[in-house]
Amino acid sequence: MRIVIAGGSLAGLFAAGLLRRAGHEVHVFERSRGGLAGRGAGLVPQEEVFTALRALSLDHLATIGVVARERIFLDLDGSVAGRVATPQMQVSWDHLYSGLRDLLGERDYTLGRAVARAGQGDGAAWLEFEDGGRETADLVIGADGVGSAVRAAVIGLEQQARYTGYVAWRGLIPEDALPATAADVLLDRFAFYTGERAQALGYVVPGPAGELEPGRRRYNWVWYRRADDLAATLTDRAGRAHPFSLAPGQLTDQARDRLRRDSATLLPPQFRAALLAEPDPFVQAIFDYEAPQMVRGRLALIGDSAFVARPHTAMGVAKAAGDALALATALAAHPAEPALQAYQQARLWNGRAIVDYGRKLGAFMA
Repeated sequence: MRIVIAGGSLAGLFAAGLLRRAGHEVHVFERSRGGLAGRGAGLVPQEEVFTALRALSLDHLATIGVVARERIFLDLDGSVAGRVATPQMQVSWDHLYSGLRDLLGERDYTLGRAVARAGQGDGAAWLEFEDGGRETADLVIGADGVGSAVRAAVIGLEQQARYTGYVAWRGLIPEDALPATAADVLLDRFAFYTGERAQALGYVVPGPAGELEPGRRRYNWVWYRRADDLAATLTDRAGRAHPFSLAPGQLTDQARDRLRRDSATLLPPQFRAALLAEPDPFVQAIFDYEAPQMVRGRLALIGDSAFVARPHTAMGVAKAAGDALALATALAAHPAEPALQAYQQARLWNGRAIVDYGRKLGAFMA
């Protein structure tokens, strides 16, 4: 089949790689003009990620990670209030992205094509772009995330994700940017601090090219905070409000300075040091969303286009990989439209369960 995918992040890349390996003609359209390399931070891989990488003969990507030997829980004064010996591996989002992106040639991955809408008719499906162009295919996959343009065509109406009232401030710094006092506590551990309707966490991930040697790795930190005025929080240097996030370099100097000032009284000193070492913090608004269905005719949703789960679950990439695996398996066993129904049956409950789990984990932020 000819398959077109809206969205070139990890969900779209997992699907593209698996479906191309199965013999389909696949083309990915990504709205970003400059590509997504360098936009991610760290992630904790789950079993579905390893399974998908094995299926793509990219097993080596699953081994390029940093193991945190324990979890520690900090008090506001920086003392360690608790420890749990739970070793866990963290990988680099951008290194995983680059490995998957390399599976597609330049002709099969188009940048700067923002999807406006999707539809189907006369035995085919289509994507229509904001530039007025159209692509027709046997199957259209919406992997275009929380603000999916394909979603309306699948569920039959406009339906947006619900903002939860808080955001994740993020940074990704060279580990040697940490002062020694902070590095002694944070490095090679998964660290947490939970305050009043707030939480900070951090861990080490590989370097941008997968470097694992101490001194060449990076430290990934996250600070969950309430943000009642989302439009103001997501307004960039040019005065434009974004709907879901600000990328590195888009945050205003005033917002960055305010974040730094707040960290002086609201974060343990180790996390404050990590925050101050990041010249360009970025921010992601936290949403919940559950699609009532994942398929319609020759249209399918995968990843965050179908279910948006809070990052506390550490299952967003695993969910995307699991969707891609299930879709490829179903298409190998059935004709197109029956295959999509089999895919939905396999993944609908899973998506709902992950979103519900995320709500429970994030209940302390209410």
